[in-house]
Amino acid sequence: MNAAAARVLDALRAAGTHAVSGASLSDGLGVSRAQIWKHVEALRAAGYSIDGEPGGGYRLVATPDRLYAEEVQPRLHTRWLARNYVWLDDTDSTNRVGAELARDGAAHGTTVVAEGQSAGRGRLGRRFFSPPYLNLYTSIVLRPELDTARAPTTILAAAIAVAESVEAFVPDTGDVEIKWPNDVLLGGLKTSGILMEMGAEATRVSHLVLGIGVNLNVDRAAFPEEFRSLATSLSTQCGARVDRVAFAARLYDTLEHVLDDHASGGFESVRARFEARFRMRDRRVRVLDAGHAAAPALEGVAAGIDADGALLVDGDDGQRHRVVAGDVTIAKESRS
Repeated sequence: MNAAAARVLDALRAAGTHAVSGASLSDGLGVSRAQIWKHVEALRAAGYSIDGEPGGGYRLVATPDRLYAEEVQPRLHTRWLARNYVWLDDTDSTNRVGAELARDGAAHGTTVVAEGQSAGRGRLGRRFFSPPYLNLYTSIVLRPELDTARAPTTILAAAIAVAESVEAFVPDTGDVEIKWPNDVLLGGLKTSGILMEMGAEATRVSHLVLGIGVNLNVDRAAFPEEFRSLATSLSTQCGARVDRVAFAARLYDTLEHVLDDHASGGFESVRARFEARFRMRDRRVRVLDAGHAAAPALEGVAAGIDADGALLVDGDDGQRHRVVAGDVTIAKESRS
């Protein structure tokens, strides 16, 4: 949306239920009546419902279910996150776009949002189901003052923000948990995934691209068969459609606060918030080393989270193991 059309939208929004004449818009914005009409038509093409009759002026009737900057940014309370906002109707992967922007010098907090993805990605090369106009697919460029050894806990901090945002929209379920390191579960089913990719110079982080996908309004029955028994959406769980714009704004606000805390105090400053939603303790787990497919799986019982964010596992070999990366599967049975 161009700046002039956005100014027309602001004027119509400010008028509320009242119609605004073309002459008034023309005078107020300093453009011709013909240009006002052109901008109104552009807004209509973008999905805004605008009434207009000769001599009767224009009135904003309804806004589209789209994650436009003009819809999300007015609801934000952030200082730096999502203030530079890139909206795409469709892309292959918001993380690919974010990585390109980061390499081109995009500022800290630059945010990419797509209505749909043709090749959405999760951790370990997995596919993230990304149907259009239903969910939230976003990637954020970060430029933290971190060495590469401390960067991985950023994904744990992001999981806190996603979990707290999900809790705000399904407050009565009490069923939100974080599956280490990056999945947010609702009723034991995956509702969000987080992917973090890093650019580094020597031992320092040059940028991170934090990709977040949240299943908001997709019908669980619409998931591909391989995901159907494992995933859900907020609307499926709470029985009502989720306002995507409101959710995006809530997530960006929460994420900025959590990332600021993490930047100043490390994982220890947000550890309690992670552990409050960590329910893997005392459950049997199986961990595969993603970097060494031939390595034997670690099997045992999750014992907690270490100070640096590592998963602690009491292995069946009698040893306590620190897992800093891997593919974790949770078994159904618990420690007696």
